[in-house]
Amino acid sequence: MALVPMRILLDAAKKGTYAVGAFNVNNMEQIQAIMAAAREMKSPVIIQASRGALKYSNLIYLKHLMLAAVEENPDIPVAMHLDHGNSLDTVKMAIGLGFTSVMIDGSLKEDSKTPTTFEENLDITRRVIDYARPLGVTVEAELGTLGGIEDGVGSGTVNLTDPDQAEEFVAKTNVDALAVAIGTSHGAYKFKEEPKLALGLVKEINRRLPDTALVMHGSSSVPQELVDIVNRYGGRMPNARGVPMTAIRSVIPWGVRKVNVDTDGRIAITGAIRKVFAESPEKFDPRDYLKPARDALAALVAGKMRELGAAGHAGEIEQKSLEDMKAFYRDRGLV
Repeated sequence: MALVPMRILLDAAKKGTYAVGAFNVNNMEQIQAIMAAAREMKSPVIIQASRGALKYSNLIYLKHLMLAAVEENPDIPVAMHLDHGNSLDTVKMAIGLGFTSVMIDGSLKEDSKTPTTFEENLDITRRVIDYARPLGVTVEAELGTLGGIEDGVGSGTVNLTDPDQAEEFVAKTNVDALAVAIGTSHGAYKFKEEPKLALGLVKEINRRLPDTALVMHGSSSVPQELVDIVNRYGGRMPNARGVPMTAIRSVIPWGVRKVNVDTDGRIAITGAIRKVFAESPEKFDPRDYLKPARDALAALVAGKMRELGAAGHAGEIEQKSLEDMKAFYRDRGLV
């Protein structure tokens, strides 16, 4: 299956009442691990890159690594997604690189730290949609802000999504997917105690916007067994705490169709590498520690795909291109 717009995956997830995992990448081993899991689970997948990842990989490298993943896995529907785009220029860059989906995080200013007003968010989101939609590219937006900071993104303050504003925002943008703030947080230290998430907000927003795919950011569960491996082999991750998978699964019936996972993958990779360094200090070939890291990430991602309900659904996805999506939006008067 060719590279597909993310909207195709979200619509299929709605039909099947599951969520698609969106996994952040920075290098070859991460992409290989994610695709190995997708093959094993026969799951659709969203591979996403932040601005930081694009900068780290010098843009063109990550593009071709993603395209290689698609070429090697013709039976797996894959969307290439920009995570937390901060401006129209960033969106244009990603689309120019071949991304089939973009997120504009208009909840924050271009510094990715300062919260915007509702009107500012609406303005930048509309401008991104005006540019991306005629090209068939899926657009995700965000309303409200998460706690924590990761990859330079975040205000550090939680502002829960207002259902009234969500309804108005979608009516004025017709955005494909909306990331909502319900108390989740970026990073490995999301909560000082057991999380108190506003899960009812998801239900209310879904009641008002049943046709809009909802997205959960800051949703890594920070598995304790992975944290223990990091700490056992010299790491220092005291009091790391994430979002329980039970909470994430509970809102999938309420319209959550995309769940972002980044921190969990970082922890799995770090633990595997630390273990090799501690147990085999004579090793110096990068392959000796990157392969276990890749395997650890693949196992993590496969588990996420099962728990989100996406496993087994790859063969059900209708193959559509950006050209097909152009017609889709035109026929519905959305361009």
